[in-house]
Order: sequence, then structure tokens, then C-alpha cells
Amino acid sequence: MKPLDAIRLAGREVLPLIEGGKGIAISAGVSSGPWAAAGGIGTISAVNADSYDSQGNVIPQIYHGKTRRDRHEELVRYAIDGGIAQVQKAFDLSKGLGGLNINILWEMGGAERVLHGVLEKTKDLVQGVTCGAGMPYRLAEIAAGYGVYYYPIISSARAFSALWRRAYKKFSEFLGAVVYEDPWLAGGHNGLSNSEDPEVPEDPYPRVKLLRDQMREMGLGHVPIVMAGGVWYLRDWEHWIDNEELGPIMFQFGTRALLTKESPISDQWKLSLTSLKKESILLHRFSPTGFYSSAVKNNFLTELEERNTHQIAFSPELVGDLDTLLEVVPKHKGVFVTSGDRTRAMEWMAQGYTAALKTPDCTFIFVTPEKREEIRRDQTDCMGCLSQCRFSNWADNEKNSTRRKADPRSFCIQKTLQEIAHDGPIEDNLMFSGHNGYQFGLDPFYSNGYIPSVKELVERICTGD
Repeated sequence: MKPLDAIRLAGREVLPLIEGGKGIAISAGVSSGPWAAAGGIGTISAVNADSYDSQGNVIPQIYHGKTRRDRHEELVRYAIDGGIAQVQKAFDLSKGLGGLNINILWEMGGAERVLHGVLEKTKDLVQGVTCGAGMPYRLAEIAAGYGVYYYPIISSARAFSALWRRAYKKFSEFLGAVVYEDPWLAGGHNGLSNSEDPEVPEDPYPRVKLLRDQMREMGLGHVPIVMAGGVWYLRDWEHWIDNEELGPIMFQFGTRALLTKESPISDQWKLSLTSLKKESILLHRFSPTGFYSSAVKNNFLTELEERNTHQIAFSPELVGDLDTLLEVVPKHKGVFVTSGDRTRAMEWMAQGYTAALKTPDCTFIFVTPEKREEIRRDQTDCMGCLSQCRFSNWADNEKNSTRRKADPRSFCIQKTLQEIAHDGPIEDNLMFSGHNGYQFGLDPFYSNGYIPSVKELVERICTGD
């Protein structure tokens, strides 16, 4: 294994190892600070992070507003307070070593307001901002305004080119690095384009080389590229290190950073990681963001798969093969379906899926009455956590609406991520993971249930293992 030399980033010498940002109280100060103390770049999530009361207890994010707009204002306040609290905790634990970034999702509701609010209080404590999930054109301008570096997360050279031409070239001196996130292997939301096959992963090397060639044409040959998604053993990436074609390279660890002593996830969650199989991670498109997403296939995702499978098309008029009257759906007795779909609907209803919910695409999904009430309650309780949400039809605009009907085939992402982050059942909530999560069960480092400290993990990674 080649020696892993320090790299100069944001004005300081650091190991080329970045802790991947994981939202909703997962990339917290208690683990990000120690990552920086070990010499790398710790990443604090500013996506609805936890804040604390005067006794140091986590403040539950409970919403009291009567309207979505009122609840959205509460959410923004929670996010700013939590981001500030977690940065302060990380800074204290970093001991002034390594570096600290905050992570934000451009498609979160109120993203720009949250970023301004956190940086106003923490610009002297952090060195940079990583940002993905969308096209964050204003990221560079905002970060530069506070004198911190920006790290756009992209999944193709084409995406970075668009960002550079439209906005980033005006703030080139504050570009810390470009994070290439593998759209097939990374955890969380993935940047697969419509032209890319989710079932056919591509080798990241030629994609990153294309990005580097493009960056050199822009005068950015010296700016590091961060390889994120699919990174476990550095020895597997040794040919990337000191590679003249690729230039300066760093590596990001998101999933692997979950299993440490300092990691704030529950013991139940930590234990479950060691039993993951290769087929345990599902790349799906159920997220209310509309993006592809990678998560552990558990009861939560199985129910969503079932919900989307129990689906039939309908028409208010007799047309084509939609020629069979469906008279069993209350309030929608005058609709037509295919004869085969009517048979399937009757079978589902006999199994207890007696509640039919209309989707924006002229289909019905069949769920249990209990699930119907849960879906309706979650849609009613929406607090606008996304810039646009297909589950609740919230949008961060003047009308606060996507102008489409709410889609019951998705779910409330804020609710489930808050629950799993605060000791909720791991089988019944969304559990993000990169596709290398199964390595926990194969890597001898974790034998006999061993859980390392962040310092031990970083030291282990530096050996190539």
C-alpha cells in the first residue's frame, strides 16, 4: 500500500480522508469532531441536526404550527439551531486538528436560509460546505460570502460543467474540492441521470478521469477530486493514489463511518450492520425527492414495494382495454380498468388491502385501512422539509405547492429519518446505506462484534485496510 500523504486543503494540512455527510442527526459533532482530530475532514450534517436544552438533552423536533407554512418556519429554526450546536460540539472535540465541513442538501426546504443561518454563527469554526442533491448554483456565492470553501457533490462531469459555467467560475478561489459521488454505489440519494441504467453500474475511473480532464481545461488541475461511494479498502484504490491522470485525489467514507464507538446511531442499528448481505441494499425510487436512493431493504422498503405493486391504471371513461367497470372503490365507482386488473384488485381486497388511494398518474394503489390513515396523517402533518415533495405536494414557493396531487406511493422522509435517528425501530424506518454495507460482515476488523473508535478506524483506513 502506498503511503497516504497529507494534502493541503482550505489552508491546512489534512489526511485525504473525508467523513461522508449523513443527514438528520447522523453526521453529528460527537463523531465528526473525532474524525477531524484524527487528521481528516469531519463532516457535520446541517440537515435538521439535533440541538440541546440547558441540561444538554436533545430537544425533540415537535411541530405546533397550524399550517404547513408555520411548521416550515419551525423546521428552519430547528435546522439552524441544530447545525450551530453540532458544529460547536465538533469543533470542541476536534482539538483544532484536521478540518471541519458542514453538509447540506440543496433540495431540502429552506436550504439557503439554513446555510446562511448556520454559517453566520460558525464561519470561524468550519472550513467548508459540501452540498449535493440537486444543482446548487448559489452554493459558491453563499460560501464565499462567509470566507469558507465549497465542495459541490456531483455524479458526472457534465453536471460540474453546468455548475462551473453558470456560477462557480466567479468564485474559483473558494472551490475546495469536487466530490464525485458514485451514483450506483453511494448511500442516500444518488445522482443517476435518465440516460444511465440503474441496473448497470459503470466503472468510476473513466468518469473521474473525464472530470479531471475537464477541470484541467478550466484551470482547476490542482483542485482535488473526492471519490465518494463504494470506497472501503484503500488498497483497492491504490492505483488512484499519485496517479498523474487523475491528479490530487481524496476519499470519502460514509457508510463505514457509521460503525464506530462515537457514531450516534443506536446499538440496534450498529448490530444490524454486521449482518448485511450484498443483496440487502436496494437502489430504489420511492423517495419523495424523485431521486434514486440506496437503503437497506427492510420491512419499510418491502411495504413500499408492495404498495407500488398493488397498483392498477384506471380511466373515468371507457377507452381501449380499460373497458371493465370497477365498482368496489368508494367515491370512484364510475371508473374503468382492464378486466385483469379488476380481478387483481378483488384479490388484494380479499387479502385485506381494502383501501384504494388515487395517485397523480391515474392509478389506484390498494393498501390496508391502517396504512391509508397513516399516509393521510403524514401528508397532513407535512412541515415542508423538501424544496419539492411528491408525497405531500409541498413546494418551497409562493403557493407552497407543486400543483400536482400528493402521491401516496411515496412517504414522509422527515418522519422516518427522525425516528430511526432517535432509536426508532430499524425494520420500520428508512435506513440509508451505501452498497458496500455488506463489507461489515466480511471485514476481519469487525470480528467478534468489535466496534472501533473513530481514531482507530482512520488509522486502519490509512494502512489500506
